[in-house]
Amino acid sequence: MSFVIAGRTFRSRLVVGTGKYPTHPIMQAAHEASGTDMVTVAVRRVDLAAKGEASLLHWIDRSKIFLLPNTAGCYTADDAVRTARLGQEAGLSNWVKLEVLGDEKTLFPDNEALLVATRILVKEGFIVLPYTNDDPIVCRKLEDAGAAAVMPLGAPIGSGLGIQNPNNISIIKEQAGVPVIVDAGVGTASDAAIAMELGVDGVLMNTAIACATDPVKMAAAMRHAVEGGRLAFEAGRIAKKRYASASSPVDGLITASGRG
Repeated sequence: MSFVIAGRTFRSRLVVGTGKYPTHPIMQAAHEASGTDMVTVAVRRVDLAAKGEASLLHWIDRSKIFLLPNTAGCYTADDAVRTARLGQEAGLSNWVKLEVLGDEKTLFPDNEALLVATRILVKEGFIVLPYTNDDPIVCRKLEDAGAAAVMPLGAPIGSGLGIQNPNNISIIKEQAGVPVIVDAGVGTASDAAIAMELGVDGVLMNTAIACATDPVKMAAAMRHAVEGGRLAFEAGRIAKKRYASASSPVDGLITASGRG
């Protein structure tokens, strides 16, 4: 189940977030149940002055889990670049899940600004994983700009609508030379399985787990869904047909008369 981003191997294809959980202990338990070894955290939400259990980072075992800072809440390229630099200076990581939003209602990315920020941060040595629309052209441009992976949305952030445009996701994966991670829109385990069956390298989610009635159980469900979806993709599904096809072919069957 392992995969590689920028030379680093991750054993799990499920990436999870750190926001919206009822409590930090529940978040920690959900991370464990998910089997993830990479979690993303908003740089702007990390109180670096907090100590002990008051600190979000206290509840993440960084000896087992890789921390992926993100630039959530940024609406300009300059703001996103500054936030990424702040995360690096604070000792979080030189990796960044790059978000540059273009609209407060839909939270859709501003892809023009995203490309600008990607080019700047790549030149500065950051490992950039940009969150973008499910647009094959934009994803190709981000890869050309040096992105280590591309992260197209499945649906608007936090919507729980599932994969709205599977054809575009398939095209993005088909043409990509870097890992493709579906980011945003997953609502339940079947959504995660569908994403993985399209052949993507991983799925990132937060709200679907954190806001479930039982986040820990949902985290476990997502783990199985991602693993099952990947296995199904690797196994290769049967072709779709318009009409029935008997599970037991009639050729060679013994008839009532005893003859084939």
